[in-house]
Formats: sequence, structure tokens, C-alpha cells
Amino acid sequence: MAILTADKRAHVAGKYMFRMEGLDAGWVNSVEGGHGTAEVVVEKLGADVHQRKHLGPLKYEDISVVCGTGMSKAFYQWLQNSFDQKYSRQKGSIVAADYNFEAISEIEFHEALITEFGMPALDAASKDPAKMTVKFSPEYTRFKKGSGKINAPTKAEVQKRWLPSNFRITINGLEDACKKVNKIEALVMKQKVVDDVSGETRDYLKMPAHLETPNVVFTVAESHAEAVYQWHEDFVIKGNCEQKAEKSGSIVYLTPDLKTELFTVELINLGIFKLTPDKAEAGNEQIRRLKVEMYCEEMKFKYAGNACM
Repeated sequence: MAILTADKRAHVAGKYMFRMEGLDAGWVNSVEGGHGTAEVVVEKLGADVHQRKHLGPLKYEDISVVCGTGMSKAFYQWLQNSFDQKYSRQKGSIVAADYNFEAISEIEFHEALITEFGMPALDAASKDPAKMTVKFSPEYTRFKKGSGKINAPTKAEVQKRWLPSNFRITINGLEDACKKVNKIEALVMKQKVVDDVSGETRDYLKMPAHLETPNVVFTVAESHAEAVYQWHEDFVIKGNCEQKAEKSGSIVYLTPDLKTELFTVELINLGIFKLTPDKAEAGNEQIRRLKVEMYCEEMKFKYAGNACM
């Protein structure tokens, strides 16, 4: 007769706590990556059909997390520093917990640099929750079994409701057009990170390289786009595209009351390069819109206290 000495059933891990320097930094919606891996090197020894195989250098996958508001000030400051090119390496972990907030497993990351940060696409008609994506590259990671109980969020820590429909865009000289913007494409900043390889270590140092700033693309009602057409005519068609003709602006992410600010992305040195009107169809009763595409030389991320837990 078999005697069961422990409960070996699998558990559902549906809650993920992000920690920085040992302190809780907020709950994230999903986690991916962080595993140590190595390529398999194949050597042919001669006419023999057999091959010798061995492992190449050790690498660690980037870790990607998706989250809403309600993260800690330290988390948002890490993001802001990356935009300002004040790169800071972070040590932390992500704890997977079950429905009862009991820790199941934990992945520790060390000396991590942010490699990608994405703000969601905005749509005035959307009712889905808005989420941001943060990807970072650790110098090394370690998995371990979880232990203990994680504090459940209190009412004061409940995430602010954040919708893609709540936003405000401003661009100097295009104030009338900005009032009729209904969509803004997602903004994804990318930070190139290179390995500082040393023959005496298996875990390589990570060094920041260049920062890639995305284009700004939005859709506006054509009836309010006169200033946009004029700027395109002067900047693109006539070629008056020197730096003094560039514009600046911002995108503000708001709570449902459309007054409380959560995040701001400052847009520095915008240059228009393409306009695409909607397809013209006789009898179409939809509002005719214009897709506007601009390059942006620099972006800065700022967070408000309302976004913090």
C-alpha cells in the first residue's frame, strides 16, 4: 500500500511580483525569457559519419515583462534613466506565486540593462486595458525554488485604470489638428546592448550602445489637418527641412477622468516625412482621415506620482 507523504500536485502560477534590490516593485501581467542557454557546436572529425558536439559560449536570454500602472518609483525611474541615457544596471528578481500568494519559483537577474521599452498604441475607441512592455538584458540569471508568502496588494496599491483611449497629444503649430487625433501608433524605444567579452569569464559584461528612437505616427480628421498639409508642403515638397523647421510636442497618458496624468513622453525635434489620406470612395459616410508620419530625434519619459503604487 502506497503512503503519500507530500502533496506533489502541480500548482497554477498566475501572479508575478517584480522585485528590485530585494524590494517589491509591483505586480506584472506576464514574464518571458531569462534562461541560460548555449549553442551546440558540431565538429566533423573526418570520413566517419559520427560527429563530435560540444557547447559554445554561455548566453542569457533577455527578460520581457508586461505591466500596467501601479509599479514602484524605482521601476519608473529605471525607465526614465534609460531615455535620458543615464544607464543604470539593476539587480532584482521575479517571483511566481499561486492563487494564495505563496511563492512557487523565483528568477534572479543581475546587472540588467533595459534593451526595449514599448508604450501601447492609442485609440480613442478602445476599451481594453493599456499595458507597457519592458525588455532588459541581464549579465546572468539564477533560478531557485520560491519560499514564503508574498503580500497581496492593498486597496491603496490597486492599479489605476489605464485605457488606450485616454490621451492628449500636443505639437507646436499643430494645435487644431491635435484636437482631432483619434489614433497613435505604439512607441517602442530600443537600446542596443553589446557584450564585453573576456576569455577568463563565462558571464560577459553588458555595455550600452546606441539608442533607437521610433517614428511618431498618428491619424487625424482631414477637416482639421490644414496646418499639417502646410507643414508637409514646406518641409517635404519645398525642402525647407533644416533643424529650425522641426517641431516639438508631447503625448500624455491620462486616467479616465481625462485630467489626471500618468505618463508623459516628450517629443523632441519632430520632422514630417509622409502623409497618407484615406482611400477616397464615393458614398462613404465615415470621417475622412489623414495618416501623419514624423521622425523624432529624441524622446523623454516622465511618470507622475499617480502612476506609482
